[in-house]
Amino acid sequence: MIILGIESSCDETSIAVVKDGKEILSNNISSQIEIHKEYGGVVPEIASRQHIKNIATVLEESLEQAKITLDDVDYIAVTYAPGLIGALLVGVSFAKGLSYAKNIPIIPVHHIKGHMYANFLEHEVELPCISLVVSGGHTNIIYIDKDHNFINIGETLDDAVGESCDKVARVLGLGYPGGPVIDKMYYKGDRNFLKITKPKVSRFDFSFSGIKTAIINFDNNMKMKNQEYKKEDLAASFLGTVVDILCDKTLDAAVEKNVKTIMIAGGVAANSLLRSQLTEKAAEKGIKVIYPSMKLCTDNAAMIAEAAYYKLKNAKNEKDCFAGLDLNGVASLMVSDEKAI
Repeated sequence: MIILGIESSCDETSIAVVKDGKEILSNNISSQIEIHKEYGGVVPEIASRQHIKNIATVLEESLEQAKITLDDVDYIAVTYAPGLIGALLVGVSFAKGLSYAKNIPIIPVHHIKGHMYANFLEHEVELPCISLVVSGGHTNIIYIDKDHNFINIGETLDDAVGESCDKVARVLGLGYPGGPVIDKMYYKGDRNFLKITKPKVSRFDFSFSGIKTAIINFDNNMKMKNQEYKKEDLAASFLGTVVDILCDKTLDAAVEKNVKTIMIAGGVAANSLLRSQLTEKAAEKGIKVIYPSMKLCTDNAAMIAEAAYYKLKNAKNEKDCFAGLDLNGVASLMVSDEKAI
């Protein structure tokens, strides 16, 4: 089975070819990070225009690398939500054009499901399991049962963890994206420099707005007093607090659900402190932690193709795989239930 994956939910234009749910024949990504650095974050209109500019070239490269043509493709998998509306429209419209031209069925894929299924490309995942989703726009704890049903048991009540990293990095003058820089600075700073109160929210939910505000207020107070501090110390205090919260809540969920595997998914799954600390703490409880390789942590089309493969594999009726994407229009395209993905 050959699935062509298309991903354009934010600022990466990606097209991949995946064979039989395991073999990545190609996975090309055109990143816009350098373009958006100037603005300190992703500008939706610019992102959409760049997708339009790049997507045909990325398709050509992916097909050439995979050594196939569109005639060899069985299904087209495309991200339909969540994401930037304009960016999503580019990917979905492109998928529709290919579908019409070559009579290839389209499988709509939820972006966050794609991130979780990235683990399935590189690991033998034992279900049921718990997945910690950490990205620029999402922070969730998802329970995945043995039948591949996804149940959201915890989520952020305000900022996502990746979003918080970017905002703290902006305050500290570290540039965009903030996550990788803060991760490196952690090991050069003192995580006990600033004591940050952990938000009191329901058991498996998250809140990072107050933590971010504590960093901003400290920075403002130091500037008003004309006093200096090491940015590495403040970055370490921030990241150490955030990772502690992520680990504690995820482990509590894994213990309560009696699972033996925790997956980390999303762009922030690349964070070295989160990987090492969660792995170490989980091992003490006899729980295995898995996460994708660096290239599969960021937005990519291989994970979208993989999610489509399992959607087909686990569907009771093949027609169910094509629900939610109106091929005659895009009005229904942005409707997604974040509670039950």
